[in-house]
Amino acid sequence: MAYLLDADTLIRAKNLHYGFDFCPAFWEWLVQQNHIGEVFSIEHVGDELAAGDDQLSEWAARRGDGFFLPPDTNALPALGTVADWVNQHERYTAAAKNTFLQVADYYLVSQALAGGHIVVTHERPENSIHRVKIPNVCLGVDVRCVNPFDMLRRKRARFVLSGPTTGTLWDATPEGNENV
Repeated sequence: MAYLLDADTLIRAKNLHYGFDFCPAFWEWLVQQNHIGEVFSIEHVGDELAAGDDQLSEWAARRGDGFFLPPDTNALPALGTVADWVNQHERYTAAAKNTFLQVADYYLVSQALAGGHIVVTHERPENSIHRVKIPNVCLGVDVRCVNPFDMLRRKRARFVLSGPTTGTLWDATPEGNENV
């Protein structure tokens, strides 16, 4: 059982929490976890990232299909299961259903279902009629779904500065002030 990352997880990591310029350890951790078979994404996500023409698209291009898994024949029945679940829910508009079934999210959930993997996304379940959300589909087809921070905690990721330190943010000084 591996973790499959959606595009937004990688895009937000680059733009917000783990920029290449100040937290290269996050990206190194992803590569390391990928090499031991724990963290992947899918080809359709890689295709979405390639359109960005930025540092993330360059990083993704260097990973290839060792990181961005191509679809396999085992996923074909899962594609049908996911499509059936989406289409059977009348709460979604036809446009929302069509959009979901044409983007990487559909293939991500299907590949997770086929392989028994865990989907990683920042999305949260929502009852919108205009957008089919990954966590809603995961719940519907019995695929585990977590946010990136839960994945990092479960995998016990640690991005620690090397070298000696004089204290940590939670070590109180005698005056009661925190060291920063």
